[in-house]
Amino acid sequence: MKINRRRFLKNAALASATTAAFPYFYTQQFAKADESDEIKVGILHSLSGTIAIIERSLHNAELMAIEEINAAGGVMGGKKLVPVVEDPQSVVRVFRQKAKKLLLQDKVVAVLGCYTSASRQSVLPEFENNNGILLYPTLYEAQECSYNCFYTGAVPNQQLDDFAPWVIDKFGPRHYLIGANYIYPKETNREWKALLDNFGGETVAEEYAPLGHTEFATNINKIASLQPDVVFSTLVGDQIVAFYKQFKQFGITAEDIPICTPITTEQEIKGMGPEYALGHYTSFNYFQSVDSPENAEFVARYKATYGEDEVTNAVMEAAYFQTYFLAQALDQTGSTDADALITEGLPGQEFQAPQGKVKIDEKNHHTYLWARIGQAREDGQFDIVWKSQDWIRPDPWVDLLYPDKDCDFTDQRVIDRIKSGDRDRSGTIDI
Repeated sequence: MKINRRRFLKNAALASATTAAFPYFYTQQFAKADESDEIKVGILHSLSGTIAIIERSLHNAELMAIEEINAAGGVMGGKKLVPVVEDPQSVVRVFRQKAKKLLLQDKVVAVLGCYTSASRQSVLPEFENNNGILLYPTLYEAQECSYNCFYTGAVPNQQLDDFAPWVIDKFGPRHYLIGANYIYPKETNREWKALLDNFGGETVAEEYAPLGHTEFATNINKIASLQPDVVFSTLVGDQIVAFYKQFKQFGITAEDIPICTPITTEQEIKGMGPEYALGHYTSFNYFQSVDSPENAEFVARYKATYGEDEVTNAVMEAAYFQTYFLAQALDQTGSTDADALITEGLPGQEFQAPQGKVKIDEKNHHTYLWARIGQAREDGQFDIVWKSQDWIRPDPWVDLLYPDKDCDFTDQRVIDRIKSGDRDRSGTIDI
């Protein structure tokens, strides 16, 4: 991938021009670079269990990025990134155990990991208590910002704010909500309901299934009875495959009642078969069908590495570019010190990703991303039917629900709190 390698070297050389200056949270100087020629990086994604259907692609993308970075000369003057891989098996408590091992036993410089919000929230105390770094690539419900976490997936203002009025205008106001029974679907549905209220929509029903549950006959019978204009789905993992298949087998098509979702990707469509997703809609920052030279190269490289029948998706694309964010931050600081990377290295980093240029916001540890709406087609890919005119600044606090809150790690109140050793490592402020 010559273009990506050249791009990485160029970004590394210009990092000082694209990274905003940040105050030190500590008075100590940057730690000296390790004497070793290797820098360990944790990879923490499920390779087994109910969420492995999507998490394996994140694991693959991060390993591919590490291979590219090492082939382009590595980081910090020739050091190689060495992945330390753990499989948390789609079990929340195992995520925390593995995160602790990576931080304390393996002493990785950072962890690229997690998928569900439950897994992220389970590991965050380990990163905050041990001053580690987590780069988290999944879309999530927001209402969070941690000093020790960098969020490279979409937040609601980058996925839902434009999607809700578009869906209401195109299909109608009556929405049936179904999701997995944990924090991300519940919070996302709360945000969706607020948007429905704001744009003249209504919720006709809201139901949840235990994580891993894959029998939806009762739910689909209720949908058939209620005849909503839209099904808004926040099911995850194997549930997505099961629901779409049963939905079609019941005889309901996208022309009858479209499924609109912020989470179904090319990966789940590959798992179910394109005929089951045909015509339904997803809101995401990236699709494999994005027309750009960077994406064409990215897709070709991924297929060459993992097989021509493999597909790319939005979450693994974030896993890919967040690996470059980390590499550029290491070059920027010349250090593996966590505080140096958190305050000086990662904020403000930019990368020409497959979706378009992306950037870690200088204040809130979240990422500028593009917004797109895709309609699933016969080959399992998406026709992009709407796209934002520019990248969208991330807002970690949903304005409709929390108009008086923000996240700002440059705010003096936050700086003083973290410097004092307070257990609260959030960047949340009242405005």
